[in-house]
Amino acid sequence: MSRKHCKRKVYPLVNVISHVIEGVHVTEQRILDRLRLAELSAIEAFAKSRATRDDWMALADLSNVAETLARAGVGPEVLVPCARAQDALGEAHRRHGEHGRFELTPAELDAMRELYQFADLQRTSITRAEYERAIRRTADRIRGAPADVKVMV
Repeated sequence: MSRKHCKRKVYPLVNVISHVIEGVHVTEQRILDRLRLAELSAIEAFAKSRATRDDWMALADLSNVAETLARAGVGPEVLVPCARAQDALGEAHRRHGEHGRFELTPAELDAMRELYQFADLQRTSITRAEYERAIRRTADRIRGAPADVKVMV
């Protein structure tokens, strides 16, 4: 019989310093631009009454992450526009069930635009690591489904 040999695991080396510096920087402009484009096109699709489920989800994600950041102390004044935007999304969901189209009224569109401005200011004010942490925290919160989370999908 032969003796057992230890199979050593070899992990790829990570440059810790560059990894930390990358996390401390504000999120890259190209990533933010792609995110902004998706959110603004979703708002525009609602304005022209040709929004899809993906547009609704983009705005719901925007609202949820902004609320998580606000509750964590990054711009707590965003909570009021978040509540208005979430009510607007709820109404759009209800109307979609009745008419089969996602639509927002002009007042609801203004609430979404206001939320977008606040949320964009939030994500440019914090580091990339903090923003990614807020996204993870939002996903965990939705998955955990406490009593105050509304599930509409």
